[in-house]
Amino acid sequence: MRRGAGDGREQPVSPVKATAPLHLPRVIGHRGAAGAAPENTLASIRKAWELGATWIEFDVKLTKDAHAILFHDDCLERTTDGRGAVAATTLAEMRRLDAGGWFGAAFRGEPVPTFEQALALCAELGLGINVEIKPCAGRDVETAQVTMATLREVWPRQMPAPLVSSFAPACLRVARDLAPELPRGYLAGTLPRRWRELLAEYDCAAIHLNHRRIVAWQRATILAAGIPVVLYTVNDGLRARRQLEAGVAAVITDQVDRVLTCLDGGADWR
Repeated sequence: MRRGAGDGREQPVSPVKATAPLHLPRVIGHRGAAGAAPENTLASIRKAWELGATWIEFDVKLTKDAHAILFHDDCLERTTDGRGAVAATTLAEMRRLDAGGWFGAAFRGEPVPTFEQALALCAELGLGINVEIKPCAGRDVETAQVTMATLREVWPRQMPAPLVSSFAPACLRVARDLAPELPRGYLAGTLPRRWRELLAEYDCAAIHLNHRRIVAWQRATILAAGIPVVLYTVNDGLRARRQLEAGVAAVITDQVDRVLTCLDGGADWR
């Protein structure tokens, strides 16, 4: 298993206000290692670690009976053999679903993991985490409350502080109020006009943006303000290297091994 210079040497990043220091690697696995295993599963987390990631990102939402699970979509169809809304599915029903067969026969029977199971595995493997709070409609506050309570109760204190991010302002507000010691990332598709005020309002340590929708002058402006930039989802190794050389703190990628190979001096990959 490779732990190369492309990721393993974590670089300290000064937060804006958050209490815990933020130490980001250059490469963060997206939903585990979504290019090599079914996203948001324990198999994907293990695969990211096997491929050399030291941090991963994953999505957290709630079942009907308010259990936190790893899941991205509001509906079950794309990544399981189930049908219907996640918010209408109990944990017991969720446990019966196959969350791996859609990706490949080798992953058939892979379950939807609980948030607690994912945290335990990441701690066991020594993986840092970016927890994206991904609420179903109307469940922003509840999802954030369960997520933050679980993090504070389960995540080992000797591990790097989790980076908590969300597109939902209410989730960031709850995260700030319930766990002010944990760093937060403001997640957006494009750079908001009031980005400085928004980061200050939610006491965010970083800003996370779509790599396809940020231009050089925006990146330079943010970096000049001393704010770490995290870009998603960068699957082109050459683009990842150029963004990192330009000062971006980290890239989130489905293709952990291929991006790391490029950053470690291997052949460029597209």
